[in-house]
Amino acid sequence: MKLRLIAPLFAATFMVTPALAQQDMSNVQITTEEVAPGIAFLFGEGGNIGVSHGKDATILIDDQFAPLTAKIEAAVAELGAEPARYVINTHWHFDHTGGNENLGNKGATIIAHDEVRVRLIKGSPEGSRFPVPPAPAEALPVITYDRGITLHQNGDTIDVMFLGGGHTDGDSIVIWREKNVVHMGDLYFNISGWPFVDTESGGNVMNLLFSLDMALAMMDDQTKVIPGHGPMSNKRELLAYRNILGEAVTRIRALKDSGSTLEEAQAAKPLDSFARGSGFIDADAFIAFTWQSLA
Repeated sequence: MKLRLIAPLFAATFMVTPALAQQDMSNVQITTEEVAPGIAFLFGEGGNIGVSHGKDATILIDDQFAPLTAKIEAAVAELGAEPARYVINTHWHFDHTGGNENLGNKGATIIAHDEVRVRLIKGSPEGSRFPVPPAPAEALPVITYDRGITLHQNGDTIDVMFLGGGHTDGDSIVIWREKNVVHMGDLYFNISGWPFVDTESGGNVMNLLFSLDMALAMMDDQTKVIPGHGPMSNKRELLAYRNILGEAVTRIRALKDSGSTLEEAQAAKPLDSFARGSGFIDADAFIAFTWQSLA
């Protein structure tokens, strides 16, 4: 199946290095899209931000990079919303948690899965795919959970759920029950190329497929889906994405079971028939992620 090609900016910048996070982002624009009454979607640089706002409090789902905090706050204010009281991190990656320290210093309560706090405290060492220093105390989640937590705010029931991870070992989705909106975090890359599965952070392709199946089972044809990267989506597009990944894993597993080495499997080009376009993660990298996951 063909996935529509997104502007190269998405593919090039959805997971940039920590060094870039410190560079000039003065030209980055934060754009806003209303998803449902009291729910908005902010796109800038890094992971997509969800916003819940209303009479009780403003809740941000992810917060991109520290240099963008003021622009994000301005975009929230333009919604007629108060400054963020809560921040939910869908996982620990720096393009989703870079604003934690700024917002934590302003009094926002940060909420995330247990493993998000653990990984933010540790960071990742030199030599890893993305070296990240340990986060300061102000950037750490102060409320954590194992399976999930529910917020009753702005007239909505907001479920934050860990379904088993996949992109990392601490991925959460956020569901607005009454509004039928789901923020998938980086369990869903609605962009060209293949998804990033951070095996160094406990990511696993098989867990990813399981989490996608669990999320899809809670949706209907009217569900609005906010991906971790890329434009707004829906259940139909998410199901197509899951089926592509499932078929890709089946092909890779067959090569592994036949006795092929990773290099031989990559040389066989089993994923070339999928029109995924070019992106940050190419087919060879996804084959390697799957190989590690199957091991």
